[in-house]
Amino acid sequence: MQKFLIIQTAFIGDVVLATSLVEKLHQFFPGAAIDFLVRKGNESLLSNNPNLRDVLIWDKKKNKNKNLLALLKKIRASKYDKVINLQRYLATGILTAFSGATETIGFDKNPLSFLFSKKIQHSFNISEAKHEIDKNNALISHFTNTVAARPVLYPSVADVDSIKPYTTSPFVTMTPSSVWFTKKYPVEKWIDLINKFDPSYTIYLLGGKDNADECNQIAEKAINKNSRVLAGKLSFLQSAALMKHAAMNFVNDSGPMHFASAVNAPVTAIFCSTIPAFGYTPLSDVSYIVETKELLTCRPCGLHGKKACPLGHFKCGFGIETEQILDTFVNKP
Repeated sequence: MQKFLIIQTAFIGDVVLATSLVEKLHQFFPGAAIDFLVRKGNESLLSNNPNLRDVLIWDKKKNKNKNLLALLKKIRASKYDKVINLQRYLATGILTAFSGATETIGFDKNPLSFLFSKKIQHSFNISEAKHEIDKNNALISHFTNTVAARPVLYPSVADVDSIKPYTTSPFVTMTPSSVWFTKKYPVEKWIDLINKFDPSYTIYLLGGKDNADECNQIAEKAINKNSRVLAGKLSFLQSAALMKHAAMNFVNDSGPMHFASAVNAPVTAIFCSTIPAFGYTPLSDVSYIVETKELLTCRPCGLHGKKACPLGHFKCGFGIETEQILDTFVNKP
């Protein structure tokens, strides 16, 4: 039996996209043991995944280095055939290079990639415009093929049952928050979108516990009172299950966009400071991208977004018209 370890200890969206490799490996090696390493807090994303044997967890906030060494010991004891590292940082480079695996694979940007059996070039060259799942798939294409699988999340029966009370009438979801300020469509613009939305639809505002205050602020200030705040009340997989049944899901360029992709839910992705050419676009069959029509020389201002607009005007966010977003819903197939 072959044994694989996938390493992705970044943000939730990165983990969701990395499930593409789980699907691909299972497709080619249905009898293999596939394990997945994530940072603590992201492990629930992989719950119920029938193609995973084990989920390894790295607690990066408490005793980070001690936990890293304990993980390395566990990885070495597992005697993996292949360790596939999607991260480009030193710590995961240590886990990969010294894993004892027969083959170690990672991106050339990892500082320890010179110790890997195989290293693959990773680029954010916007002229190539490769999706992140294609970049990740390049790590395993030499022993599978060049066609990337779609990422998949697996909400449980209990997850699906828990969101049924919210699905008895037509609804959409909106997820206003993001880790990065310049990836967030402005609060004022979300309020305007809600106010102009078809009143026959309930609007569920999604997000984590840290986003509940912002969602409550949006709901309270909106004239249209047909919105309900679910931020902080649903798990990752419950949110994904709800999104799957929505008439549309409105998101920023952030993790929830990838939730929609992983359950093939209809999605409208709003790109403010970042651009689709970075390779993080939605993958759902019904998906739309909305961005400012104005050609801004300052956009993109960074790969991951910033804590504030460097020029102070945030035109990439405020320049997006509400009607652009509404059109994706009114005109969808």
